Amino acid sequence: MSNILLLIVEDEALIAVSLEDALIGAGYDCVVTYSGQAALDQLNEDAARFRGVLTDIRLGQGPGGWEVGQRARELVPEIPVIYMSGDSAADWPSKGVPNSLMIPKPYAYAQIITAISHMINAAPNPMAAATAAITPTKTPQ
Repeated sequence: MSNILLLIVEDEALIAVSLEDALIGAGYDCVVTYSGQAALDQLNEDAARFRGVLTDIRLGQGPGGWEVGQRARELVPEIPVIYMSGDSAADWPSKGVPNSLMIPKPYAYAQIITAISHMINAAPNPMAAATAAITPTKTPQ
């Protein structure tokens, strides 16, 4: 277990499972959801456990990827968000959250792995900050 948990939001099961396999192979842990509502439920339950969100845009009925990215950032302001889409890239500048990435489909898994790795390395780790806040420090004498 890597302790780096990612949320994957993809309504096409074959793509979701293949992406999950690639990310697990790269050392990440994943929670996969197949709808925007399921992703929002996961985020509302405990968004801070995720170190990144990878979401398709068009997710069928209910909330789409833009809403997932916005909710993730409302709950964890620095969380890396990667949007993946075959037809919505033109909307990214106006609908995507700041400092997110758009990776057009079809993509190579190496693109996703490289992108999320760079974003995670650049973002503060909310779990480390929370641990530091509750860990007593020794005062020099």
